[in-house]
Amino acid sequence: MNDTTAIPMRKIIHVDMDAFYASVEQRDNPELRGKPLAVGGSAARGVVAAASYEARKFGVHSAMPSITAKRKCPDLIFVPPRFDVYKAVSQQIREIFAEYTPLIEPLSLDEAYLDVTENLMGMEIATEIALQIRAKIKQATGLNASAGISYNKFLAKMASDLNKPNGQAVITPKNGPAFVAGLPVKKFHGVGPATAERMHRLGIKTGSDLKAKPLEFLSQHFGKSGPYFHSIARGIDERKVRPDRIRKSVGAEDTFTDDITDLDLAIAELGPLADKVWRYCDAQGISGKTVTVKIKYSDFTQATRSRTSTLAITGVPEIIETASVLLATVYPFRRSVRLLGVTLSSLTNDQSGDCEEQRQLDLNL
Repeated sequence: MNDTTAIPMRKIIHVDMDAFYASVEQRDNPELRGKPLAVGGSAARGVVAAASYEARKFGVHSAMPSITAKRKCPDLIFVPPRFDVYKAVSQQIREIFAEYTPLIEPLSLDEAYLDVTENLMGMEIATEIALQIRAKIKQATGLNASAGISYNKFLAKMASDLNKPNGQAVITPKNGPAFVAGLPVKKFHGVGPATAERMHRLGIKTGSDLKAKPLEFLSQHFGKSGPYFHSIARGIDERKVRPDRIRKSVGAEDTFTDDITDLDLAIAELGPLADKVWRYCDAQGISGKTVTVKIKYSDFTQATRSRTSTLAITGVPEIIETASVLLATVYPFRRSVRLLGVTLSSLTNDQSGDCEEQRQLDLNL
């Protein structure tokens, strides 16, 4: 019996703009077209928020320290982000989505899930809807979008990466389980570098390996994520597209190549994390009052420390200052540190009132 027959079939599209921030900059400044471009940071400090495809050929990618990016690509051009412009373009794109379905779940300014099982156009074929949406986005904004089409969110997300840039791909119910079986777990959406490494140590390198592990085993080793991994290994993802998701926090974390034992080195790593958290908050017009630091040690045990202020956080320096104080409370570290995370919660909209809350993003650097 096919594993997918027990759940309702949906028609899900995942739309992902191609190198969104960088593409907007190249659209608006012809002198930048065809050149390696990084949005955010500078040649000396900060992190890359987005990289053009010309820069990606050199190994430059988002969340990379700017100094590393410049070393990989000496001709890299840095431009400051213009989040007000990106937000305006994002709104144009969402208006196009709304012509087809009210079931839109934005993940960020440049990507979203759409449930088009029953759509406003009365169209039967989701691939045709995706083609129309991508063509309208190109016409309205001058930008390219890629899309993935499948019967659930996980596979739609995976499909949108298959023919990037400016392409789309379909994973059908018939092909879904086989696609997952041959996929390296490190490429699974929702499996970060640390989890992939842990899976590898357990002999799990592909979707097929993951499927071979019983639910009890996965729950034992991966806790509440165990049932999710058990399902997606079979091409099953029952999550609905949720147009009114509530974000509870915004977080970023980084797993280090070499474990850290020194407090000053650990504090230095907080900067890029705080920067990424605040970039998202700034783009969305939100802030928060609670800063949390997550510390994962070499033996995979972890600790968290939080502090809540009476007023909303105002920027990166304040996040770094609070996170540094919190980190110092667990020093000397009981073991070497393999991962640090920074989260901002108790969110408010424009620093006054409640914001739209959504489930915390996994922002691995």
